Amino acid sequence: MELLSEVYRADRNMTKRIAAGAPPGLHQALSIVEEMAQGSKLWCAAAAVMACTGGRRGRTAAVAGLASVAAAQLLSNGVGKQLVERRRPPKEWIPHDEVEDRPDSSSFPSGHTAAALAFTAAVVPTWPVAGALCAVPAAMVAVERVQSGAHYPSDVAAGAAIGLASAWFVRRTPHLVVRHLL
Repeated sequence: MELLSEVYRADRNMTKRIAAGAPPGLHQALSIVEEMAQGSKLWCAAAAVMACTGGRRGRTAAVAGLASVAAAQLLSNGVGKQLVERRRPPKEWIPHDEVEDRPDSSSFPSGHTAAALAFTAAVVPTWPVAGALCAVPAAMVAVERVQSGAHYPSDVAAGAAIGLASAWFVRRTPHLVVRHLL
């Protein structure tokens, strides 16, 4: 029980600090990237660019990325948010009007972060440069979810773990299926 109290205290302190600490230019950039990531539009666009410009490697990376996003969304939004009912951070902690645009669903885990990390982690093994480029907006999405007051840092950490696990599962599934069939 004491561990949960410490997590809540750290969540509260980091949420307040991150929400109040973003300079206006960074705040605007984070908001733009988050808007592009809404509904996984950013990851679908990245996959399309990879598939059209990267040949076989690009198509493989795109498919792995999108499959990982689907798995992460299923786990975070379809399972996690249904099992854990957690309120969003209180509006009075967030010193800007972006707090008014957040969803009403459970705060735990961050589905945006899960999708961002899933896509990025699935792309990296096939196309490291593209994965590194995707890591920049993925990190921005994770920070924005706390900065906007939509999530606590622990929600983002859980979303990141779900995203990484989804990418690992999607990347490993073909190998596991082949090994068990042969």
